[in-house]
Amino acid sequence: MGSSMMELQGSEIAKKMWKKLKNGRALALYSPFIVCLASGTLDPNSFLSCISQDLFFLQAFAHAYELAEDYADDEEDKEAIVKLKNRVLKRLRNQDTLIREWGFEPPEESICENATLKYTEFLKETASGKVGAEKFSVKIVTPFEKTKLAAYTLSAISPCMRLYTFISNEILALLHPDTDNIYKKWLNSLSSQKFEASASRIEDLLDKLSICLTGEELAVVERLYHRAMKLELDFIWSQSVTQRTVVPFSRLNRCASGENNLVIFCDFDLTCTTIDSSALLAELAIVTAANETADIRTTWSSLFGQYVEEYQQCLDIIMPSSDITEQVEGLNYDGLCKALEQISDIEKRATSRVVQSNVLKGLNVADIRRAGERLVLQDGCKRFFENVVECKDSAMEIHVLSYCWCSDLISSAFSSGDETPFNVHSNELVYEESISTGNMITKMESSMEKLQSFNNITKSINNETKPLTVYIGGSVGDLLCLLEADIGIVIGLSATLLRLANYFGISFVPLFSGLVNKQKELADSGTLDCKKTSNILYTVSNWDEIYAFVFGAVDSSHSSTS
Repeated sequence: MGSSMMELQGSEIAKKMWKKLKNGRALALYSPFIVCLASGTLDPNSFLSCISQDLFFLQAFAHAYELAEDYADDEEDKEAIVKLKNRVLKRLRNQDTLIREWGFEPPEESICENATLKYTEFLKETASGKVGAEKFSVKIVTPFEKTKLAAYTLSAISPCMRLYTFISNEILALLHPDTDNIYKKWLNSLSSQKFEASASRIEDLLDKLSICLTGEELAVVERLYHRAMKLELDFIWSQSVTQRTVVPFSRLNRCASGENNLVIFCDFDLTCTTIDSSALLAELAIVTAANETADIRTTWSSLFGQYVEEYQQCLDIIMPSSDITEQVEGLNYDGLCKALEQISDIEKRATSRVVQSNVLKGLNVADIRRAGERLVLQDGCKRFFENVVECKDSAMEIHVLSYCWCSDLISSAFSSGDETPFNVHSNELVYEESISTGNMITKMESSMEKLQSFNNITKSINNETKPLTVYIGGSVGDLLCLLEADIGIVIGLSATLLRLANYFGISFVPLFSGLVNKQKELADSGTLDCKKTSNILYTVSNWDEIYAFVFGAVDSSHSSTS
């Protein structure tokens, strides 16, 4: 609790909690309902089914505000809560009129859905002074204890309001002013100044009521806020759609025969990991050889220094005067291939020097595997691969294509018992009785070799229908595979990758934006227009986005909060 609560001390508690859920809240965007809504292809009946639940949400809000009004001991706070309550009651009275203003006929009847019931019951218990096993209604003696319950109640309402302003603004940012989206009036209402003002008033009031709370009480506020967010995300993901959708991507072309309909390719270093595996192997080699020579650290430093210098010189030759912000029109594929061949020569020479210097000699395979097990992965990455193992009926393959010097390191970073949920394609250290000789079987040292492996794998799948392909990467060596895949996803867009891509006419768009366009294609033609070597790649900020895109809803309670 210590460090987390220290972050929440002081003012703007609501904003801090909202910021901590940055990754989690983005998951709403990848739900079939939101993608279809943003593309304008959502069936109106699905939309009406969703907004029919407003009746139950608004009734729960009104009841919660009524209790919070009684809890508040400051007249100014009471007045603010009354204004919030009255706005909700007005919205309830005008609900049918608003639906008609949005261009739809109100549903004749509304049935409370299970996901709606879970949130409204949660809010009812919170506002009644019940948080888990704690019954604050029994303990209330002083006015301050009542104020505490007012803060708890607002913490259970605040993220719901803020989430809808976030979703509407994200969608509206994609729409051209002349876009014909039948849900635009509804989206405009959620991003209006009035709606934003209500969301901000709730946050301001929550901040004020939380100032005097203890660390333990702030922990309750945060827990309730997170729980409300999770329940709201569950509600959004529970909304049914009638048409085929691009999300979850693993279900798009699912075949009755059970054939592989999706092949996922992934880089390893700095795509899955937080550090480069070569640095980890170097440190392991230094520790192993510590008693034999004092010069190995100097040797490694020289090897890395020479590689960095040659790599930078190569980039300066390829792009003598490029600006990182300059975008060349049109994909120059041939020029990119020639440039990557030059960069590959640098990679190969660097690997050759490592082998010739014998700096990897003496490494024990057991030590390498232990190091792999301790390797820190990007948040959400391991959960993604674990889900592949859990989804036994999932008709997909996963292949890791990597310049890593040792496949054992990759396998041990993900292995669950004896099961590794993917195929590894990388270089191999040569062992004699489990001890490295310092030599290496080089299988993958260049972009061309990665692309060849990519093509060989896809061609080897003998399906009636060609499987979809996704490539996840983040390094220059991934560019050709990223372009060749049906969906090329870049995680952690580096300055070097951006500079090279811009120079050769490659464009980047956020994955959500790309999926909205893909959903339009799917609605118009019934198929995806997955032309090879497109110049568009898709960006994500974390693995939770990839998880939601491929598999569907991810448990927001486990998603990254930083």
